[in-house]
Amino acid sequence: MFNILAADGIAGEGIEILKKNFNVEVRNKLSAEELLEIIPNFDALIVRSASKVTAEVLERAKNLKIIGRAGVGVDNIDVNAATEKGIIVINSPDGNTIAATEHTFAMLLAVSRNIPQAYKSMHEGKWNRSKFVGVELHNKTLGVVGLGRIGAGVAKRAQSFDMKVIAYDPFVAESRAESLGVKLVELEELFKTSDFITVHMPLTKKTENMISLEQMKMMKPTVRLINCARGGIINEHDLAEALKTNLIAGAAIDVFTSEPLPENSPLIGLPNIILTPHLGASTIEAQIGVSVDVAGGIMDALSGKPVATAVNMPHIPAHVLKKLLPYLDLAERLGRMITVLSKEPVSNVEVKVNGKIADGNSSLISTSVLKGILSDALDANVNLVNANLLANERGIHVSEISSRVAGDFSNTLTVTANKNSVTGTLFGNEGRIVSINNFRVDVDPHAGLLICPHINKPGVIGEVGTLLAGFNINISGMQVGKTDIGGTNIMVLTVDNPIPPEVMAKIKAVDAIFDATLVAFDDANN
Repeated sequence: MFNILAADGIAGEGIEILKKNFNVEVRNKLSAEELLEIIPNFDALIVRSASKVTAEVLERAKNLKIIGRAGVGVDNIDVNAATEKGIIVINSPDGNTIAATEHTFAMLLAVSRNIPQAYKSMHEGKWNRSKFVGVELHNKTLGVVGLGRIGAGVAKRAQSFDMKVIAYDPFVAESRAESLGVKLVELEELFKTSDFITVHMPLTKKTENMISLEQMKMMKPTVRLINCARGGIINEHDLAEALKTNLIAGAAIDVFTSEPLPENSPLIGLPNIILTPHLGASTIEAQIGVSVDVAGGIMDALSGKPVATAVNMPHIPAHVLKKLLPYLDLAERLGRMITVLSKEPVSNVEVKVNGKIADGNSSLISTSVLKGILSDALDANVNLVNANLLANERGIHVSEISSRVAGDFSNTLTVTANKNSVTGTLFGNEGRIVSINNFRVDVDPHAGLLICPHINKPGVIGEVGTLLAGFNINISGMQVGKTDIGGTNIMVLTVDNPIPPEVMAKIKAVDAIFDATLVAFDDANN
């Protein structure tokens, strides 16, 4: 029988589920030294945020098969080290969905009616009704930035208050938004037209400081901002400035760049902001929910079943993984690339696998493509187990075509979406892009790539190169694609530095350039 260690005060409901099938030892206060000493005895480990599951712990965990995090974040677990050891790491992304949704709406109501400020005033013995006049939600426009589970839940509740709901989410299909009664809009339109704005995006390189002073200047002076998602999406210093100068009317913030919130934070003491100490998941029901979720995941994993909440690679036999892993990495990069090229939400994806690699692997490869498509839309818990589920929730459908017939290369993967296509293959174990929209190229998909289709005439490539040099942007590689289409060509420049939006605009304005797209992979220098 498997042995399970439950640390950090896991709710009893989940423990009881596990006790029906396994030996469970509960250690609510476990030092790092004690964890190192006893971990070799266990097949599964459940933690919240207190216990640190380091590489050292995992090195000693000779029997460990799965780690369950009773919550969303896995910052206290060395996921990479766990993956290398073949240990599944799971979390509970749904267990606190209702709690986070309701807290968001509580903040929405509180900021609209100045409830905390009025409460404080009353306890100071004051009676000042005129000071705390609020605004109604009825007939107001709520802008939802991120239409995942929590964003969709907030939208649903807002509609019961007769609010008009608009949303920005580049990874949600129009059909999905329509089913929620929500209108998808561009981010700038959302900023300009919303009376309330609530954020429900993951914190990524693209969403960090997504809402800064520049965006706040676009907003109505009566707008109120709510963030119960991730600290850092709203620039805290800019938010404080906007509130002090009445550029915006108010804010309600539950998450912060640094937690606990430092005493010198510019947000503290402002009369038109509501602050709560990351309470989004802090309900009795949510703690029970994440405990039960993780217990179910551990039961599935120890029974040999796939776990939909795994945050790392599921177990694959070593000999299969060694052969397949480079293709899965390539497929993920193709997915990321097709998303950027599409410039609009991807709803239908075709994945074509040619060559011997097609034998029984097309489904796993398609899942890797979806992982790439979703990687910038969600937190880092998109993986080969849950990518299909997450894609289905967002109205993204994938079709697979497999053939042992090879073309110019022994094995190729082609991803098509929104009239764009990208083909890749392996040179040895290194992934390469060999075609972009039928232009033949040879590109390393591990760097920052500037892709520019253009009219095939002298001077175009030189002008772009000169323009980039003028902004101190280095070009470390260049490919000029060929096609059967007369008079057109494509340049793919490998760049070593970020390209600011204003520079991208200048490139697009170059005579004979049709478009300019920047694809920045995680392992690119930029």
